[in-house]
This record gives sequence, C-alpha cells and structure tokens, in this order.
Amino acid sequence: MAVYLDCNSTTPVEPSVASLVLRFLEKDFGNAASPIHDYGLFARSAVEHARMLVGKVVGARPDEVLFTSGATESNNMAILGLADAGIKSRRRHVITTAIEHKAVLEPFEELARRGFDVDILTVGPDGRFKVEDLAEALRPDTLLVSTMQANNETGVVHPLAETAKLLTGHDAWWHVDAAQGYGKDLEQLRDPRIDMIAVSGHKIYGPKGVGALILRKRDGLRPPLQPLAFGGGQEQGLRPGTLPVPLIAGFGEAAKLALRDNETRRTTCLAFRRLVHEALDRLGAGHNGDETWTMPHCVNVSLDGIPSDLAINALKGVIALSSTSACTSHTRTPSHVLTAMGRTPTQVETSLRLSWCHMTPEVDWDEVVGILRKIRSRR
Repeated sequence: MAVYLDCNSTTPVEPSVASLVLRFLEKDFGNAASPIHDYGLFARSAVEHARMLVGKVVGARPDEVLFTSGATESNNMAILGLADAGIKSRRRHVITTAIEHKAVLEPFEELARRGFDVDILTVGPDGRFKVEDLAEALRPDTLLVSTMQANNETGVVHPLAETAKLLTGHDAWWHVDAAQGYGKDLEQLRDPRIDMIAVSGHKIYGPKGVGALILRKRDGLRPPLQPLAFGGGQEQGLRPGTLPVPLIAGFGEAAKLALRDNETRRTTCLAFRRLVHEALDRLGAGHNGDETWTMPHCVNVSLDGIPSDLAINALKGVIALSSTSACTSHTRTPSHVLTAMGRTPTQVETSLRLSWCHMTPEVDWDEVVGILRKIRSRR
C-alpha cells in the first residue's frame, strides 16, 4: 500500500475519534434538538461539549461556535451571509486575495454579480499577500476582508498578525479561511480582531462532513449574517437542520487532541519535512513558497522535466500525492495559486504537493527519487 502524502486534501482519522463517532452512531444516537428524554439530553450535552472544545483551540467562547458541514459551507455563510448588511449600509466594497480557495473566490464572484466592488490582492513569489497592498485597498465603505490562514497548495502562512494591527479601528468584518491551519498553527487565530473563522473537521484528523464557523462578538455583537438556508432555528438561526451528533462529537475530540498534542505533532512533521527536502533536492527541486512561512506538514515543488501527471501515476504504488487542490484536481486547469505567484506554465505543469502528518509512516525516498529520475531520463 502506498504511503499517503495528501494530508492537505484530507487526513486520516485519529483512533479515539473514530471510536467516539461509532459510539454515537450505534449507542448514543439521540437528537440534540429533542432534550425531552435521556437520549436527547445526552446528545445535546455532547454537542455543547464539542462546541467548547472547538472554540478553545482559538480562544473562542462556546456560543461563538456554529457547526456546519465544513469550511466550504462556513466560507459561504461568512461571505454571502454579509450581503444584506452590505446593501443596507451601502458598504459594497470587499477584499480578498488571488490565492484563496475556490470556496472563497467563487462566493466573491457571486458578490460581484450582485453589484459589489471586489478587490483581489496579488501575492509575491513567496506566496504571501502584502499588508501594504491591503492597507492601500481599504476604504471607508469596505464591508469585508477575507484572507486565508495557510494556503492549501503551498502551505504558506499569511501575515494575520500584521493584518490584525492594520484592521484595528476599521469597521470592516474580517473572515479567515483556516481550513489548513486550524489546530496546527495556533496563535494567529486567537487574535480577537478576527471576526469569523472557517474550519473543517477532516483537516485535523476528524470526520468528514462537519466543520464550524466561529463568529466572534465585537462590542457585544456578532457579524450581521443572514442565513443562506431556512427551515429551523438550529445554530442560532443561521444553519437549520438536525445536527450530526456523531460527527460533531468526533470533531470535538479531534480539536481536543490538536490542542493537547500540538507541539509533538509539529516536531514530528518538521523531522519528516527534512527527509522530503533531502530527497527532492537531489532532483533539483524548485520550491513553490518561502520555506520560512511554510507549514511543517507540507511542501510544493516543481521538478524540471518531470510532468506532475506522469510523476503521480508512476509513484502511485509508493506514495499517494497530488499536484493541486483536491477540490479542483478534476478540472485539469492550471493552478491559480502558482500562477498568481508568477510561476511559469512549465513550473506549474511540473509541480507536486506533498503533505503529511504525525501518523505518516516512513517512505523509501531512494525508490521515489529513482522513479522520478527514470521519468526525466525518458524525456
């Protein structure tokens, strides 16, 4: 079986998380919205406990955590949910960056169709946006600023601390897509200036199909979101529907472990990254993203003379990896992230993303290098 190196796409589930999910599927299967008997009461208690655990990772209160199906839904809620407030207040200017996930860029395209003025910040070769560019783009009528924490393709972490200082005193709401960094890079997300944080359970060794939108209160008020779906009063009226208690309980357990084991996981991932670099540097790898700002569990490289599709296919019996976002890999379109970073078409076509975790087993890097060298020699 190939070693899995696509953790930016999704992660393996921690054993204790899987065990807890199974318990709530088979035994404690009550509806959290029916606290009229012990089954419902226990389900509600489990949800509220998980709400506390998920919020604790970023220093948020339990009542600031709304459960969703994942970061994509959370991003849509945060961005499109503000549209009515923008129209009513005549603040129709919004800002994001060119390397955001499609779950952010496409909602921004929808805002543009609704008449909003959209500014998209460029990024440098290092994969980061410049806070100076954001400062220049800010206007009195700016409604929303949306910046990711860490990029899903490159692992590059963005200047959130500097952005928080810039936005202090400005009325703009600030949304952060933290799908890749939540539970891994802890401190930046604890800044109280961040109004909205979108996260997914399956990026932190929890189950798929559950995530959260964390809505911090500013001056006692949460961001003025309107619901995108209707049919019940769950999750403070913003997200109707029966709560998936097994998934939420598992997400809470994953969040607890992410906080408890953060440093040991980081150390393990950094050690693995050194081996990745040693192997790929033997092939003259060009790194996409400044390593100074790259998360410990990810690397994106271009290998001259080795097309990514051939590499992925040739390596499938040894390692499982990717070349772009899992959400866009089926489209066969060039990476908008690497293109925005100024990479050439050849560099984009030969790019590979490797991402791992604390549970990743050892890799035979000599075999990996040998396979890639054979591809290069045949071209």
